[in-house]
Amino acid sequence: MIIVRDDMPAGLIAMEAVGEVTRADYQDIIRPELERAFAHGEKVRFLYILGSQFKGFEAAALIDDAKLGIKHLGDFERIAVVCDVKWVNHAIKLVNVATPCPVKRFAVEQQTDAISWLQA
Repeated sequence: MIIVRDDMPAGLIAMEAVGEVTRADYQDIIRPELERAFAHGEKVRFLYILGSQFKGFEAAALIDDAKLGIKHLGDFERIAVVCDVKWVNHAIKLVNVATPCPVKRFAVEQQTDAISWLQA
């Protein structure tokens, strides 16, 4: 499940994964929320929190994530991922090489640092 976090500073879009992230989460929450932001024509600063309640991704969700990222490759200004899951952290390193905007991983206890970095 994805929770859109509305307790963030202005100018940031933040979402938190709780449990397993599914294809329905991408279709019903993630994609519409980001598409609204992209429609304004400004680059998006995105915080994705995969904290202690995160359990993983449904395979179809990973495919939808890749499609969304490719479609909007140039629409992000910065992406911060807060996560302590080892395989996700390795995947972020790969994504960072192929993404024109900076993508940075922060440990769960560094969420405040991630927000500061996005605002810089």
